Amino acid sequence: MDIKEKLAILADAAKYDASCASSGSKRPGEKGRLGNTQGTGICHSYTPDGRCISLLKILLTNFCIFDCSYCINRISSDVKRAKFSVDDVVWLTIEFYKRNYIEGLFLSSGVIRSPDHTMEEMIAIAKKLRTEHKFGGYIHLKAVAGASEELVQKAGLWADRLSANIELPKQTDLDQLAPAKTHVQIETAMSSIQEKIVENRADKKTMKKVPLYAPGGQSTQMIVGATPSSDLDILATSSRLYDDYGLKRVYYSAFSPIPKGDPRLPLKQAPLVREHRLYQADWLLRFYGFSYQELLDPASPQLDLQLDPKTSWAVNHRAFFPVDVNKAPREHLLRIPGFGVRTVDKIIKTRTQRSLTLADLSKLKVSIDKARYFITTADHNSSVTLLDDEHLRARLKKTKIIQPTLFELMGVSDGGG
Repeated sequence: MDIKEKLAILADAAKYDASCASSGSKRPGEKGRLGNTQGTGICHSYTPDGRCISLLKILLTNFCIFDCSYCINRISSDVKRAKFSVDDVVWLTIEFYKRNYIEGLFLSSGVIRSPDHTMEEMIAIAKKLRTEHKFGGYIHLKAVAGASEELVQKAGLWADRLSANIELPKQTDLDQLAPAKTHVQIETAMSSIQEKIVENRADKKTMKKVPLYAPGGQSTQMIVGATPSSDLDILATSSRLYDDYGLKRVYYSAFSPIPKGDPRLPLKQAPLVREHRLYQADWLLRFYGFSYQELLDPASPQLDLQLDPKTSWAVNHRAFFPVDVNKAPREHLLRIPGFGVRTVDKIIKTRTQRSLTLADLSKLKVSIDKARYFITTADHNSSVTLLDDEHLRARLKKTKIIQPTLFELMGVSDGGG
């Protein structure tokens, strides 16, 4: 099998991994080195549902000793198999980079021979790119489930970001669909990575020359809709992982049926809008001061597919409103539907100079059609006729459902507003 045929198989096999992003790393360009992650940075390209396609995103191999029911590359699958050599991946990365096709590498893999053997080969690729080819571009490596702590930590010396995928929100889900994997095993890898990142940061404060260690942090991925686990289960797990391991991102991947899939799996794809709502809720947890318990509870464990999570919360907590945009503290402004983080900061700065009106908010790119139900301005009071309207939820549901933008997903705009 030639390298072109391998690439066709292993690039296609990598499309199921959503935890592919290149933000957060600061690896400056240096004389005599090839590429960097600063300056013009990574040339991103995204699919409408937020998956990154700008990096060389491939598997080292789609051979696998595991039999995870949701995975197209499981050992019992009859897909066509291929495996790159270490030199294959190095050559592809350098050649694609020189042609300006990509600015970095996202490398995952099925597990061949053993987790340690697979991890060793992935580390060898990253090390060879850095040392022999002086490659300073972005590298994201998957922490192979079951690999030793020593190897997982070693990977961070050569990669900008590491990801150990939690796969499913509950251990009972893994017991059912991926019995060879455990949350304890996966979270042990996360803990090891986090400890090394913290240690590296401390060393930088006391020593002049300290090698970079996973400067882009770590991320993980959860499959949505492969099991009956609710959005409450998913967000509870995400919240705990953020708190315990300092993750940069949790990625959500709507389950898509695979050829000749396990009969225990759903026959239909999980709605992409559910994936979208989880991203929006995740945004509220990380940047807007919400807890997952405020968004969902055992009585209502699923996110509303027709209203974004913040608007849904606002409709259910009308007593919190209206909020006076000219007087309210920042944490209250962040809870107004249609207000993003940057918008709130602009409002706080502008209102020191004058009292804001609806027209002023419109100039600040506030979604007035959504926000007017929940705010008081110098010329508008929602409590008079709007906030108590019994048809408020129905009115808001008429708002067109949109997919997340590139900037929302990458954390450079007012996502989650």
